Order: sequence, then structure tokens, then C-alpha cells
Amino acid sequence: MAHRRKEKSDYIVQSVDRAFDILEAFNYQQEELGVTELSQKLGLHKNNVFRLLATLECRGYIEQDKKTGNYRLGIKTFEVANIFLHHLGLRRQARPILEELVHRCDETAYLAILDGPEVVYVLMHETAQTVRIVPRLGHRLPAHCTASGKIQLAHESRDHMAHIFEGHALKKYTGNTIDNYEKLMNHLKDVARLGYAVDNEELEQGVRCIAAPVKDYSHRVVAGVGLSGPVSRFSMERIEKELVPLVKDAAMKVSQRLGYELHSVSLG
Repeated sequence: MAHRRKEKSDYIVQSVDRAFDILEAFNYQQEELGVTELSQKLGLHKNNVFRLLATLECRGYIEQDKKTGNYRLGIKTFEVANIFLHHLGLRRQARPILEELVHRCDETAYLAILDGPEVVYVLMHETAQTVRIVPRLGHRLPAHCTASGKIQLAHESRDHMAHIFEGHALKKYTGNTIDNYEKLMNHLKDVARLGYAVDNEELEQGVRCIAAPVKDYSHRVVAGVGLSGPVSRFSMERIEKELVPLVKDAAMKVSQRLGYELHSVSLG
């Protein structure tokens, strides 16, 4: 008689399982919970809940508010989640989204990160079009006149912007390049308000690009998702009506894969 192979569920340790129930009881609407609330919510005796909370508190996964006596998630929970998000990898999370974006508009899509006064292209998916603009991976371009650069600069503080460009002149590449610092600051205010940036032949004549911001779990802008192509296909009308919604949608999908939530999170 053959022995039944045990399922993983057969090995569940009840106390560990209940500890995770406690951790998962907290959400955006219920930042703090008391022993009684947890007992009712999970259907566990108060003594069991208290012992589990005490264990989790000793390990830093739960902390108690000394004034109210209620419990909330501890810093260790954040640290473990942060490690998980780090190992997910920005490029790995963005790759299928870029492929989908290219499929939807048949233009070259890319992912770029800000590094000081420059942007670095870290991921790219090409269009099948004969005439195409293809940024090289690892290639650095000036942030002040590229769509992916401007969308990230637009979310930096004024002080950090001054630090980024300290000792770096804003080089003029075409007649459309914004090479005045104050004009750039005003332009970036509009970029932040609109939620996307356009490189209107500012780096290279005959080339237009658009980009939207990628945000992580802490609502910090960590990259830009963009599209690039020749002016002949990137009319301003097509950019505004078709391409901007697609780029914004793609950037939001990558952001959500990185733990970004649409609503604000109170950090207490």
C-alpha cells in the first residue's frame, strides 16, 4: 500500500500560523489594535493573543504604544519587507511592463534611473519599426534635457536640486534645450503637476521622448518609464492623446510591483 505524500499544509505549526494571523490583522485602516480586538477578530483566547504578541514584540515585529496599550507593526516587519522589495529588482519588475507597452504602441520603451545630473538607461525594449530611437543600456545622458531625467528631477527638493547641479553647467544641445537654471525649475513645476515629462527635441533634433515616474513603497520616485521616437511619429497630438496615458499606466504598473499604493500611508 502506497503511503500518501504529505502536503505542505500537513506540516503547519499552529503557533507560527497564528502569529502570522496577528501580523496580517493590521492594515491601512487599522494601524493599531488591542488584545481584545485581536482576540475577537481572530477567534483566539486573549491569553493566547497576549503570548503571541509578547513573542512578536520581543523580536521587534510588533510594538506597543505605551499610552494606549494597543499594538502596531514594529520596525522589524518593515526591514523584512524592505529586503523582499530589494530582491524583487527594479529591472525584473519592469521588464514585462515595458514589453506590454511596446506591444500597445509599437515604439521603443525604456527604464532610466537618475544618477546626479545624468540619467542611466538600465532597461530597454525595442519597437519593430524600421526607423527607431534606441538608447544604449548603461548609456548616460544629461537629466535636464531628457524626459526620463526631467520627470525624476521634478520630484527632487529644491535643496537637492542645487546639490545635484552644483558645479555642473546646463549644457545647450539644441535650440529647445532649457539651459537656464531658474527656467528649468519653473518648467519642472509643470512637469510635476502634469505627471509626465516631454523631451521636445531638447537633446537631439528630430527626436521626441516622454516619461512618467516610477515610485516605490515609500512613494519615492526611483526611475522613469519612457518612450522615444522620431518626430514624424511623435506628433504632439499623438503624445498627448495616445502615448501619455500609455506611459503613465506602465509607470503605475511598475510602481505597484514595487509596493506603491495609490493612497497615502500614515507613518505615525
